[in-house]
Amino acid sequence: MGHGASRLRRLLHEVAKFGAVGGAGVLVNLLVFNLVRHVTDLQVVRASVIATVVAIVFNYVGFRYFTYRDRDKTRRTREMSLFLLFSAVGLVIENGVLYAATYGFGWDTPLQNNIFKFVGIGIATLFRFWSYRSWVFRALPGREPVADAESILKSERARRSQAGQRVP
Repeated sequence: MGHGASRLRRLLHEVAKFGAVGGAGVLVNLLVFNLVRHVTDLQVVRASVIATVVAIVFNYVGFRYFTYRDRDKTRRTREMSLFLLFSAVGLVIENGVLYAATYGFGWDTPLQNNIFKFVGIGIATLFRFWSYRSWVFRALPGREPVADAESILKSERARRSQAGQRVP
């Protein structure tokens, strides 16, 4: 398997782990949103902001200790600051969609609120994935070449084994 295929496989693995945490975060977000809407008289966007903040905390724990657990942990203050900054931008994106639908277009039924909250989460997720992997949970230096060397050794062993050569 070539360098590109190995890199693609690692990216797909990362996307799957990000998706697992993110999917759970979406459920937390929507459950808290609907709970707050049901038990309080808060306006739609305010209830949504509360739910988004709860989901951000949930997601940080999942990303730090599951998705990106092998990433650099030496600068936690920097990591947390960037995470909060990019999460705040995601919060604005997510709730901006809901705000525009609710107050701009008058789409304010519970079903419409949930649809546009979900759409906002989806758009904000694309931004969050890019920013978290690029800036917040940075790869450790030297990690990529080691993974590539391991892939090369596995490929060479498989090739030798198929050719009937002795495999060390």
